[in-house]
Amino acid sequence: MSKKVILGIAAVVIIGISVIVLPKVGVFLAGRKTSVNSKNVDFVFKSKDGLDGLAEQLFDLKIIEDKASFINVGEYKGLDEQTLATGMYLIEPGTSYRTLLNGFTLNSAGNGNAEQEVEVTFNNCRDVYELSGKVSKLLMLDSAELINFVHTPSFLKELKLTEETVPSLFFPNTYRMFYDTDAKSFVERMKNQYIAFWSSSRVQQLSKIGMKHPHEAVTLASIVYSEQSKNSSEWKIIAGLYLNRLKEGMKLQSDPTFKFCWGDALKGVQRLTFEHREKDCPYNTYKYEGLPPGPICIPPTEVIESVLNPDKNDYIFMCAQPNYLGLHDFAVDYKTHKKNADKFQKWISKQ
Repeated sequence: MSKKVILGIAAVVIIGISVIVLPKVGVFLAGRKTSVNSKNVDFVFKSKDGLDGLAEQLFDLKIIEDKASFINVGEYKGLDEQTLATGMYLIEPGTSYRTLLNGFTLNSAGNGNAEQEVEVTFNNCRDVYELSGKVSKLLMLDSAELINFVHTPSFLKELKLTEETVPSLFFPNTYRMFYDTDAKSFVERMKNQYIAFWSSSRVQQLSKIGMKHPHEAVTLASIVYSEQSKNSSEWKIIAGLYLNRLKEGMKLQSDPTFKFCWGDALKGVQRLTFEHREKDCPYNTYKYEGLPPGPICIPPTEVIESVLNPDKNDYIFMCAQPNYLGLHDFAVDYKTHKKNADKFQKWISKQ
């Protein structure tokens, strides 16, 4: 073999090493570099700026110290704004760049391989506006977008709901969701749970208590819960009482309904007056017969169950007991109720 051939082969080998092997070695070594955070970090990747944006965020938070190497490994893996997943991530100390990037990679389920779920809790919400405000602080979604979605005419029509009754779609609880859950996905989750809750057996119970649509039971449950949020032992009793009133064609005359009409104006007010009750509002059951247009709060499912399975009683009236127990005295006739009310008024006047 001639000297020229040998030199040619050597040149090809050298070029091959420099073009193919060395870059791979460089990427391999870069991928073994590790994060410099000294403790676990909950990292939220919100930006869709791609690999450069991710590297910038991690560098600014002092999680990585070599952006160039991080980007080099990411580019080798073919990662960009289409293949990186936003969301919440837990980054442990000393995590290699390769492992970090594998975790941020979008998988077939539409999430990052290492994306973390978060707890989403909402309770004691008066309406979808308050609920949206709470949820938007826990998920990467906009509260206005969520409200607009549930108020979309086609969506409301699908579930036979209105803007007034749509709060009945939501059940207070703690849910696990990915942080980057959007408004549509969140509402779909709620819709599926709503459909599952209203099984054929519950719909049958609905008919037995004289109601036609789930939102009617939720509306009554919202009144029951607003009357009694502390002692669950009274839920079925109060549900039975209000159902008795509906059957008799009587006004519900529930104080929480006219309080709802005032918004936050009566917050903390202990002594409610006739002036307060005169508020002209379709939710005021002192002025209008039957159920209000929709729920006055978003009640727990246990209260809805109490409405569907009420206590069979003849009660028509209820009044707070003259103590701090948060319980009520119930009565079948107005005469007895008047005595109970007088006792309470005397007690409250001394407080």
